[in-house]
Amino acid sequence: MFQSVHALKVRAHVIISGRVQGVFFRTETQDEAIRQSLTGWVRNMPDGRVEAVFEGEKDNVDKLIEFCRRGPPGARVTKVEVVWENYMGEFRDFRIRYGY
Repeated sequence: MFQSVHALKVRAHVIISGRVQGVFFRTETQDEAIRQSLTGWVRNMPDGRVEAVFEGEKDNVDKLIEFCRRGPPGARVTKVEVVWENYMGEFRDFRIRYGY
């Protein structure tokens, strides 16, 4: 059984740099992930960056990465690093993680 290209499931590990803490980046990312039917998590890192893992259909993951390149109002994104990983299907929903 093949999956169509549109149903291709992927996983992206993303690190966002710039002014991305204190500007509702995690909340807005979570809202956008839910709109895109993605699972995974997002959290602040101790060095001021934001880290996230997105799982779901590739088109939707791409849309969320594009959102991360802009960020919410007040954010100033200077760099987005994306590492594509094997889809694992380990998450039931999308959450904000607290702590490191």
